[in-house]
Amino acid sequence: MALDALRRRSATRHGTTRVVRGSRFRIGAIVRTAFILLYLGFLLLPMYWAAVTSIKPQEDLLRDPPVWWPENPTGIHFTTALNSFNGWKGLENSLIIASVTTVIAVIIGTAAAYSMARFNTGGKHLAFWFLSQRMLLPIAVILPVFLLYSRYADAWFGFTLVDTKTGLILLYTVFALPFTVWMMYAYFRQMPVELEEAALVDGCSRLQALAKIAWPLAAPGLVSAAAFAFIFSWTEFLFAQVLARDSAVTLPVALAGVVTGFQGNQYGEASALTMVSLVPALFLGILVQRHLVRGLTLGAVQG
Repeated sequence: MALDALRRRSATRHGTTRVVRGSRFRIGAIVRTAFILLYLGFLLLPMYWAAVTSIKPQEDLLRDPPVWWPENPTGIHFTTALNSFNGWKGLENSLIIASVTTVIAVIIGTAAAYSMARFNTGGKHLAFWFLSQRMLLPIAVILPVFLLYSRYADAWFGFTLVDTKTGLILLYTVFALPFTVWMMYAYFRQMPVELEEAALVDGCSRLQALAKIAWPLAAPGLVSAAAFAFIFSWTEFLFAQVLARDSAVTLPVALAGVVTGFQGNQYGEASALTMVSLVPALFLGILVQRHLVRGLTLGAVQG
């Protein structure tokens, strides 16, 4: 009898424990779900509002209560923004500058990272020194860069780099290199060196081993580094605002011109340019998301 009573009390206690644990699990799941939904709303609601505003007729822009979806969507804001506010020029310049910057940063950054990982170039602290340069605030160097581009480049080389795509490409490459070098350095360090040594034994040169062995194996890291370099160059505003005036104006500068320089109500044009500026970054993220996640997880682990 005493044994049966003990078993009943034990079963009751364990049952109560399971109920308490189940209740805690359900409460935790509810809290996590609510937090995720709140976070998604915080991220997606501004994007939705910009998308809706870009297709609203002019009379619906400031209506109270607000119009969450227009009855008669229009594309006139896209046409006006692209044709009248340097939209096409900004889009073309941004694509050229971001693409060229990405290619140069990946080539130079990969070569530098491979040299540091395989030959210990610069010692063990050079890679961190590269990364520390990314911590420098752009506002701290914008005045020296402007003087260098506007005065000294003209005095030394006979031409100015202000308001040129070449000037922005050089500057963006300098700022995109630190993260590219750091990511690829970590990736090459965790890559087995025996594979390249086998290629060297088979008669490959060091450059052939890099091109045929290291680069294909480092493809996820290359994609991640290229994506970050492109997005940085695509979204950078401060340098472009100061150094690009007319011929080299980028899309963020054109968008700022719509927002700050409008006469009357031009929220539709600003929202239209916002949606145009989101397309390349979203397309790139969707296209390389598998390689991007793999490159971030593998390339961040040092062997």
